[in-house]
Amino acid sequence: MKLIRFGLPNQEKPGVIVGGTRYDVSAHFVDFDEKFFAHGGLQQLADLLQTQAAQLPVVAADVRLGAPVARPSKIVCVGLNYADHARETGAATPAEPILFMKSTTAVVGPNDDIIIPKNSVKTDWEVELAVVIGRKASYVDEADALQYVAGYALHNDVSEREFQIERGGTWDKGKGCDTFAPIGPFLATPDELGDIDNLRLWLTVNGQKMQDGTTAELIFRIPHLISYISQFMTLLPGDVISTGTPAGVGLGFKPPVYLQPGDVVELGIDGLGTSRQTVKAYGQN
Repeated sequence: MKLIRFGLPNQEKPGVIVGGTRYDVSAHFVDFDEKFFAHGGLQQLADLLQTQAAQLPVVAADVRLGAPVARPSKIVCVGLNYADHARETGAATPAEPILFMKSTTAVVGPNDDIIIPKNSVKTDWEVELAVVIGRKASYVDEADALQYVAGYALHNDVSEREFQIERGGTWDKGKGCDTFAPIGPFLATPDELGDIDNLRLWLTVNGQKMQDGTTAELIFRIPHLISYISQFMTLLPGDVISTGTPAGVGLGFKPPVYLQPGDVVELGIDGLGTSRQTVKAYGQN
């Protein structure tokens, strides 16, 4: 299944994509949130589509999409999880996953604008595969980890490098600014994707290819990440794990290249669709 949330910001309703058509399921489900995933919502949705798909209202193709998951309790990100990206930033290949948190107030729809924060001159891009957790996960064995996955989504882990690297403390300051987490266009359940260890992911800026990688290059694979993170914190249904980015970020260029107002960022992952964000300055309409 492919789950969407559609409508105006903060007024999104739940829906699905079937055969390329968007359908409204808000008469049957409140939202795709922690409660939905925790109480068997995916199976209930599958049953609904099996019996009543033809009766569901159609959502027009021009209606805005929000992030496919309602505000999660947390977004856990994995840094330097592609060896080529670690090399381009001058960092050593990590011996264990590097974890940082991304503010849930950064979440926006897949085609919403990226807003450069006040006083920012080093806003960067990062295409990433996001994993959405389907049930409460604590001290999970790696062999069982994929049983905790509700689905996968496309994520642009937008980053402000000065805030992240030069301002002291943790990376979080450069990761959680408003609009820094465009997610979607949809959440795909695992049966939609096939081999998650061989998905191509790419990103362009103004039509120029910047990133072009594959999840086969992940240093720490998804089952290991779920198990590892669950040793340090409980993952709740609807939580997001962002699994890292391949080489080609602006920081890695010599000299570095960063986003400017008017730039257009496009990105995609096999089986997870594409998204498109226009970059605007803070305060720009």
